[in-house]
Amino acid sequence: MHIMEGFLPSPWWEIWFAVSIPFILIGLYQMNRLVKENRETLPLLAVAGAFVFVLSSLKLPSVTGSCSHPTGTGLGAILFGPFIASVLGLIVLIYQALFLAHGGLTTLGANVFSMGIAGPVVAYLIYKAGTKAGINTYVTVFLAAALADLFTYVVTSVQLALAFPGEAGFFTAFQAFAAIFAVTQVPLAIVEGAVIALVFKYIVQLKPEILTKLNLLSEKTIRTLQEAAA
Repeated sequence: MHIMEGFLPSPWWEIWFAVSIPFILIGLYQMNRLVKENRETLPLLAVAGAFVFVLSSLKLPSVTGSCSHPTGTGLGAILFGPFIASVLGLIVLIYQALFLAHGGLTTLGANVFSMGIAGPVVAYLIYKAGTKAGINTYVTVFLAAALADLFTYVVTSVQLALAFPGEAGFFTAFQAFAAIFAVTQVPLAIVEGAVIALVFKYIVQLKPEILTKLNLLSEKTIRTLQEAAA
Protein backbone atom coordinates (compact mmCIF):
# COMPACT_ATOMS: atom_id res chain seq x y z
CA MET A 1 0.00 0.00 0.00
CA HIS A 2 3.03 2.30 -0.01
CA ILE A 3 2.01 5.09 -2.37
CA MET A 4 5.15 6.14 -4.21
CA GLU A 5 6.87 9.51 -4.03
CA GLY A 6 5.10 12.32 -5.88
CA PHE A 7 2.12 10.19 -6.89
CA LEU A 8 -0.57 12.00 -4.89
CA PRO A 9 -1.49 15.46 -6.21
CA SER A 10 -2.04 18.53 -4.07
CA PRO A 11 -4.03 19.03 -1.86
CA TRP A 12 -4.41 15.33 -1.03
CA TRP A 13 -0.90 14.65 0.24
CA GLU A 14 -1.13 17.72 2.48
CA ILE A 15 -4.54 16.65 3.81
CA TRP A 16 -3.26 13.22 4.85
CA PHE A 17 -0.31 14.83 6.63
CA ALA A 18 -2.69 17.08 8.58
CA VAL A 19 -4.97 14.18 9.53
CA SER A 20 -2.06 11.99 10.68
CA ILE A 21 -0.17 14.50 12.83
CA PRO A 22 -2.51 14.42 15.89
CA PHE A 23 -2.28 10.61 16.09
CA ILE A 24 1.51 10.75 15.96
CA LEU A 25 1.71 13.39 18.68
CA ILE A 26 -0.53 11.35 20.99
CA GLY A 27 1.51 8.25 20.17
CA LEU A 28 4.79 9.96 21.03
CA TYR A 29 3.35 11.08 24.36
CA GLN A 30 2.06 7.60 25.18
CA MET A 31 5.31 5.93 24.13
CA ASN A 32 7.39 8.29 26.26
CA ARG A 33 5.17 7.64 29.28
CA LEU A 34 5.22 3.87 28.71
CA VAL A 35 9.01 3.70 28.52
CA LYS A 36 9.42 5.88 31.61
CA GLU A 37 7.01 3.77 33.64
CA ASN A 38 8.22 0.39 32.43
CA ARG A 39 11.57 0.13 30.65
CA GLU A 40 11.08 -3.62 30.31
CA THR A 41 8.77 -2.88 27.39
CA LEU A 42 11.63 -1.48 25.28
CA PRO A 43 12.69 -4.85 23.79
CA LEU A 44 9.07 -5.63 22.94
CA LEU A 45 8.67 -2.21 21.31
CA ALA A 46 11.75 -2.94 19.24
CA VAL A 47 10.39 -6.34 18.23
CA ALA A 48 7.05 -4.83 17.21
CA GLY A 49 8.80 -2.17 15.14
CA ALA A 50 11.13 -4.67 13.49
CA PHE A 51 8.15 -6.89 12.71
CA VAL A 52 6.45 -4.02 10.87
CA PHE A 53 9.64 -3.25 8.96
CA VAL A 54 10.28 -6.82 7.81
CA LEU A 55 6.72 -7.65 6.77
CA SER A 56 5.99 -4.33 5.06
CA SER A 57 9.22 -4.59 3.06
CA LEU A 58 8.00 -7.77 1.33
CA LYS A 59 6.27 -5.95 -1.52
CA LEU A 60 4.47 -7.31 -4.57
CA PRO A 61 3.47 -5.31 -7.69
CA SER A 62 -0.13 -4.08 -7.59
CA VAL A 63 -1.99 -0.86 -8.41
CA THR A 64 0.01 1.73 -10.37
CA GLY A 65 1.72 4.01 -7.87
CA SER A 66 1.39 1.50 -5.03
CA CYS A 67 2.10 -2.15 -4.12
CA SER A 68 0.86 -5.06 -2.00
CA HIS A 69 2.54 -6.45 1.10
CA PRO A 70 1.77 -7.53 4.68
CA THR A 71 1.71 -4.63 7.14
CA GLY A 72 2.69 -6.19 10.48
CA THR A 73 1.08 -3.33 12.44
CA GLY A 74 -1.48 -5.54 14.14
CA LEU A 75 1.04 -6.87 16.65
CA GLY A 76 2.09 -3.42 17.87
CA ALA A 77 -1.53 -2.26 18.05
CA ILE A 78 -2.55 -5.26 20.15
CA LEU A 79 0.43 -4.91 22.49
CA PHE A 80 0.65 -1.12 22.87
CA GLY A 81 -2.49 0.41 21.39
CA PRO A 82 -3.10 2.19 18.07
CA PHE A 83 -1.35 5.45 18.91
CA ILE A 84 2.01 3.91 19.77
CA ALA A 85 1.61 1.62 16.76
CA SER A 86 1.26 4.74 14.59
CA VAL A 87 4.67 5.95 15.78
CA LEU A 88 6.23 2.58 14.98
CA GLY A 89 4.64 2.77 11.53
CA LEU A 90 5.97 6.30 11.01
CA ILE A 91 9.54 5.29 11.88
CA VAL A 92 9.41 2.32 9.51
CA LEU A 93 7.87 4.34 6.67
CA ILE A 94 10.48 7.10 6.96
CA TYR A 95 13.31 4.57 6.82
CA GLN A 96 11.78 2.78 3.86
CA ALA A 97 11.18 6.03 1.98
CA LEU A 98 14.74 7.27 2.53
CA PHE A 99 16.76 4.09 2.08
CA LEU A 100 14.61 1.56 0.21
CA ALA A 101 12.74 3.77 -2.29
CA HIS A 102 9.58 2.25 -0.82
CA GLY A 103 6.89 4.90 -0.46
CA GLY A 104 7.94 8.54 -0.33
CA LEU A 105 8.23 11.68 1.75
CA THR A 106 5.41 13.65 0.10
CA THR A 107 3.14 10.62 0.43
CA LEU A 108 4.30 9.86 3.99
CA GLY A 109 1.14 11.29 5.54
CA ALA A 110 -1.12 9.11 3.38
CA ASN A 111 0.96 5.99 4.02
CA VAL A 112 1.10 6.65 7.76
CA PHE A 113 -2.66 7.11 7.89
CA SER A 114 -3.45 3.87 6.06
CA MET A 115 -0.78 1.57 7.51
CA GLY A 116 0.13 3.29 10.77
CA ILE A 117 -3.25 4.59 11.93
CA ALA A 118 -6.28 3.01 10.24
CA GLY A 119 -4.99 -0.56 10.36
CA PRO A 120 -3.85 -0.42 14.00
CA VAL A 121 -7.15 1.14 15.12
CA VAL A 122 -9.05 -1.77 13.57
CA ALA A 123 -6.66 -4.33 15.09
CA TYR A 124 -6.99 -2.78 18.55
CA LEU A 125 -10.80 -2.57 18.43
CA ILE A 126 -11.19 -6.15 17.18
CA TYR A 127 -8.80 -7.48 19.82
CA LYS A 128 -10.65 -5.67 22.61
CA ALA A 129 -14.06 -6.76 21.30
CA GLY A 130 -12.95 -10.38 20.88
CA THR A 131 -11.42 -10.47 24.35
CA LYS A 132 -14.57 -9.00 25.90
CA ALA A 133 -16.72 -11.53 24.03
CA GLY A 134 -14.63 -14.41 25.38
CA ILE A 135 -13.35 -15.56 21.99
CA ASN A 136 -10.17 -17.66 22.04
CA THR A 137 -7.19 -15.32 22.42
CA TYR A 138 -5.24 -16.62 19.43
CA VAL A 139 -8.31 -16.57 17.18
CA THR A 140 -8.89 -12.98 18.27
CA VAL A 141 -5.29 -12.04 17.49
CA PHE A 142 -5.56 -13.71 14.08
CA LEU A 143 -8.76 -11.83 13.21
CA ALA A 144 -7.40 -8.53 14.49
CA ALA A 145 -4.19 -8.78 12.45
CA ALA A 146 -5.82 -10.08 9.26
CA LEU A 147 -8.66 -7.56 9.21
CA ALA A 148 -6.29 -4.71 10.08
CA ASP A 149 -4.21 -5.66 7.05
CA LEU A 150 -7.28 -5.68 4.79
CA PHE A 151 -8.61 -2.41 6.17
CA THR A 152 -5.27 -0.76 5.47
CA TYR A 153 -5.81 -1.49 1.79
CA VAL A 154 -9.42 -0.34 1.91
CA VAL A 155 -8.13 3.02 3.14
CA THR A 156 -5.41 3.11 0.47
CA SER A 157 -8.08 2.43 -2.15
CA VAL A 158 -10.09 5.35 -0.76
CA GLN A 159 -7.01 7.59 -0.89
CA LEU A 160 -6.27 6.70 -4.50
CA ALA A 161 -9.92 7.02 -5.55
CA LEU A 162 -10.20 10.46 -3.96
CA ALA A 163 -7.06 11.62 -5.77
CA PHE A 164 -7.89 9.93 -9.09
CA PRO A 165 -11.68 9.54 -9.40
CA GLY A 166 -11.57 9.55 -13.20
CA GLU A 167 -14.62 10.21 -15.35
CA ALA A 168 -16.66 7.46 -13.68
CA GLY A 169 -16.32 9.04 -10.23
CA PHE A 170 -15.10 8.06 -6.78
CA PHE A 171 -17.08 4.86 -6.17
CA THR A 172 -16.15 3.27 -9.48
CA ALA A 173 -12.50 4.18 -8.95
CA PHE A 174 -12.60 2.81 -5.40
CA GLN A 175 -14.06 -0.49 -6.58
CA ALA A 176 -11.37 -0.78 -9.25
CA PHE A 177 -8.49 -0.10 -6.85
CA ALA A 178 -9.90 -2.37 -4.13
CA ALA A 179 -10.52 -5.22 -6.57
CA ILE A 180 -6.92 -5.15 -7.79
CA PHE A 181 -5.54 -5.05 -4.25
CA ALA A 182 -7.81 -7.92 -3.17
CA VAL A 183 -6.17 -10.40 -5.55
CA THR A 184 -2.93 -10.39 -3.57
CA GLN A 185 -4.03 -8.91 -0.26
CA VAL A 186 -6.65 -11.41 0.87
CA PRO A 187 -4.19 -14.36 0.96
CA LEU A 188 -1.47 -12.11 2.40
CA ALA A 189 -3.80 -11.00 5.20
CA ILE A 190 -4.62 -14.60 6.11
CA VAL A 191 -0.93 -15.49 6.28
CA GLU A 192 -0.15 -12.36 8.28
CA GLY A 193 -2.91 -13.12 10.78
CA ALA A 194 -1.54 -16.62 11.31
CA VAL A 195 2.04 -15.39 11.72
CA ILE A 196 1.08 -12.71 14.25
CA ALA A 197 -1.00 -15.23 16.21
CA LEU A 198 2.07 -17.49 16.40
CA VAL A 199 4.28 -14.59 17.50
CA PHE A 200 1.76 -13.65 20.17
CA LYS A 201 1.71 -17.26 21.37
CA TYR A 202 5.51 -17.16 21.60
CA ILE A 203 5.33 -13.99 23.72
CA VAL A 204 2.78 -15.66 26.02
CA GLN A 205 5.18 -18.56 26.53
CA LEU A 206 8.38 -16.52 26.82
CA LYS A 207 7.45 -13.17 28.45
CA PRO A 208 3.98 -13.47 30.00
CA GLU A 209 4.78 -10.92 32.71
CA ILE A 210 4.98 -8.14 30.12
CA LEU A 211 1.47 -8.94 28.92
CA THR A 212 0.11 -8.63 32.45
CA LYS A 213 1.94 -5.33 32.99
CA LEU A 214 0.40 -4.01 29.77
CA ASN A 215 -3.03 -5.18 31.03
CA LEU A 216 -3.48 -7.31 27.92
CA LEU A 217 -4.07 -10.63 29.65
CA SER A 218 -4.77 -11.64 33.22
CA GLU A 219 -2.50 -14.11 34.98
CA LYS A 220 -5.38 -16.59 34.95
CA THR A 221 -5.77 -16.29 31.17
CA ILE A 222 -2.04 -16.69 30.65
CA ARG A 223 -1.96 -19.82 32.80
CA THR A 224 -4.86 -21.25 30.79
CA LEU A 225 -3.10 -20.53 27.50
CA GLN A 226 0.18 -21.99 28.72
CA GLU A 227 -1.54 -25.15 30.00
CA ALA A 228 -3.37 -25.56 26.68
CA ALA A 229 -0.08 -25.29 24.79
CA ALA A 230 1.72 -27.75 27.07
